[in-house]
This record gives sequence, C-alpha cells and structure tokens, in this order.
Amino acid sequence: MGLNDTASAERLHIGFFGLRNAGKSSVVNAVTGQELCLVSDVKGTTTDPVKKAMELLPLGPVVIIDTPGLDDVGELGEMRVKKARQALNYTDIAVLVTEGAADSVTEKELISLFQDKKIPYIVVYNKSDIRNEPPKLQANEICVSAKNGTNINELKELIGRLVKQEENTKRVVADLLQPNDMVVLVVPIDKAAPKGRLILPQQQTIRDILDSGAASVVTRDTELSATLAALGKKPRLVITDSQAFAQVSKVVPEDIPLTSFSILFARYKGDLVSAARGAAALDKLKDGDKVLISEGCTHHRQCGDIGTVKLPALIKKHTGKDISFEFTSGTQFPEDVSQYSLVIHCGGCMLNEREMQYRTRFTLESGVPITNYGIAIAHMTGILRRSVELFPEALSALD
Repeated sequence: MGLNDTASAERLHIGFFGLRNAGKSSVVNAVTGQELCLVSDVKGTTTDPVKKAMELLPLGPVVIIDTPGLDDVGELGEMRVKKARQALNYTDIAVLVTEGAADSVTEKELISLFQDKKIPYIVVYNKSDIRNEPPKLQANEICVSAKNGTNINELKELIGRLVKQEENTKRVVADLLQPNDMVVLVVPIDKAAPKGRLILPQQQTIRDILDSGAASVVTRDTELSATLAALGKKPRLVITDSQAFAQVSKVVPEDIPLTSFSILFARYKGDLVSAARGAAALDKLKDGDKVLISEGCTHHRQCGDIGTVKLPALIKKHTGKDISFEFTSGTQFPEDVSQYSLVIHCGGCMLNEREMQYRTRFTLESGVPITNYGIAIAHMTGILRRSVELFPEALSALD
C-alpha cells in the first residue's frame, strides 16, 4: 500500500481550531499549498468541519481538519461550535490559530480541552505581517503569516516533530508472528461482501502479515476444511470474519489458535480487555433493556446486515428477552449513552485510534459496558475464551 493509498483511519488527524476570522482556513491553505478551504473576511465562512486526506511533506499521509469558529453565535452557530468540539474526539494533533494573544475565554477553554484530552497542540499567532509577535514564544508556539508565507515551513516542521512523537507502533497481528509462519484468513463471501475486493480490516491484516515475513492463505468458510488439509504445515493462527465464528470453530482443531478480525482490531484501536469484560453484560440483559449497536462506517444496508439484522437476532436468541435495539453509523455517536444497558461497536476500521478510544472511554465513564461485534458473537457461541487465548490480559478479564 503506497502513501496515497493509506486509509484515512490510519493517518494522523491534524485539526485546526480557533475563533472566527482568526485565519484558520488561510493557515490551512498555506500549510497544504492548496485552496483546500474557502477563505473570506466574513465571519463564520467555515460552517462544518472540512476533512481532507492528503500527503503533506515532510509529514507524509495525514488528514487535515478545518473547523468552524468556536465563538460562533445563534442557533446555527451553536450547532457549528458543537461540530467543531466533536472534531476533538478524532484529532491527534491540534493547531490553535489566533490573531491575538490566545487569551480569550474560549481560547483558554480550548487549550484546557487539549490538555484534558492529552492532545499535543501548537499555538499559531497568525497575521504576523500586520501584528507584533508576542514577547516570548513557548516551544509549542509560532508566529506566521498565511498571507505572505512567513514561517509556514517552520510550522510544518513543528507539526512534524509532534507527528513523530505520536507515531503509532501498534500492529494488527505482526507482533504475534514469526517469519515464515502461516496464517489462514477466513473470508465468507455473501451478499454483504463488496464485489471484487476485500474489506479494509482484511486488507490491513494481510499487509501486516506480509510485513512480518509470514505468509497468509485466504479462503472462504466453505473451503476451510480442504484448505487446512492441503497445507503442508499447521498454521500459526486462523483469523475469521466474526459472522463465521460458529462454523469455523468447529473446523479448526483446538491446538490451532483462533481469533477474529474484530478482536484483533479491538486490541489495535480500542480496549480489548474492556470489550472482553463487557461481553458478560449479554447474559444480564432483561426485558425492555436497550442495546446500542454502533458502526464506524456508512454503507448500504443489505438484507443480512450483521449490525442491524444478524446481531440483534443472535442476541434475542441468546437472551430469550425482549430487547430494544438502536443503531448509529459513521460519525454519529450519542452524547448520552446512559440509557443503554450495553453498547456493541464494530471493530472501528474506519475510525482512527483516538476516536475509537474516545467512544470506549466515554461509554465506560457513563457506567455502560461496551464490547464489539466479534467478541459478542464469540461469547454467544461459547468460544470467547478460545478466541482471546493469545491475549492473556483479555483472558484474565473473563475470570
């Protein structure tokens, strides 16, 4: 996968924040070298967060986020401010653009939010061509002029230093493998499978296996028995799509580790231990309880959709209770989850790590258990312990 093919969820998200007319969009355009954002002297020109995946030298693949002014007013203005604040949930590095001293109440609150959320940030004093720079700059502060390009390269270098600090060393599966290991991937092809291609978690897992020096064999669940029999050696690991857990577990011998793509992604982006522990809530559901099923991507729902059809059916069968289900997808996630008895989330392949961890942490802090698709299905099919044997901390959470 080349730089231009890097999935947005795997790119560092750099968010630009500030008051209206501070020049956020002008700074974004100067940094990117593109007319990425609409620029105007009229306050409130940016009405929604603008996200753009791009290559930003010398930083590499990133997602640039331009947000509405945090001092917007009126009913629509409040909605824009809300959207801007929500962007903090998926911002890896924040850039506060100010034309003053960054000492307004709103700007001070914003810096406090950066610090509370542990988001590395830079304060950019814009319009240096017409304003005097502050008497003493901190290490994370810089004066620029978006208009004439002053210190824009220096700003990119400053962002680059923070990018290096934030680089993710986590692996999907490679840390579990040795060179020349064999991994079998089970990929059912049904109505929900995209025609002619594999979904992102499957692609990323295959690439991570290749990077580790191991080999991957991809097969459908219907050919799994024949595939295992044809291999010249016992595979190090079998990874399956969650929907095929029950069938696959019957085929794969007990001495071969078995897990799922969504369990690997819970470890990669979320909190596998909390997700494993949260699955126990499935056994405690009562008539009338509400369960939120949340998916990080948006797609056309098929008649056999896992989130809206298969999971609810499995839960009703497992519990024998009259459960109420609600669904969210994409960037939608409730601001209040206290009404739910359980949240079941997808693996989060389309969300960056910061947003996935925010959703997990927010749910747990609300006193609501959270798990994910694969872990829920493994629990309901009685193979959860086996599916997390490779991860001692998650295994101990089941005791």
